[in-house]
Amino acid sequence: MALQTTVEQAAGRVPVTIVTLDGELDGTNYQHVIDTVQGIYDAGGRHLLLDLTDLSFISSAGLVALHTSLRLMQGDAPPDPEYGYAALRAINEDVDAGATVSNVQVCGTQEGVQKVLDRTGLGGLFPAHADRAAALAAF
Repeated sequence: MALQTTVEQAAGRVPVTIVTLDGELDGTNYQHVIDTVQGIYDAGGRHLLLDLTDLSFISSAGLVALHTSLRLMQGDAPPDPEYGYAALRAINEDVDAGATVSNVQVCGTQEGVQKVLDRTGLGGLFPAHADRAAALAAF
């Protein structure tokens, strides 16, 4: 199943950009997610909610996309995804450092995707919420 991405804004205590991922996040589309988040940051967005409610699958490339999104929203240069192992190693380094952030959050993660996030440690890098309302309230 192809990945569909939607972007919307939410007003609250702080402005939040919501990126909804629907389908499968893998090597065929991960760069689109990175480009979307780069565009949000370049336009001044600083708070990002990744709505994963309808994300049914995530590959290692998808993990790189989520980690790169986290780095981009921190104003950091992401690892070059062309060097796959280096990008995956960067995830491990951030996990080992306990680099939890609060301006990037996820919500609605399905069980299978959450297992992948937890097993890789990536799930601990940003707060996760059961649904969009709970996540928006946390910003």
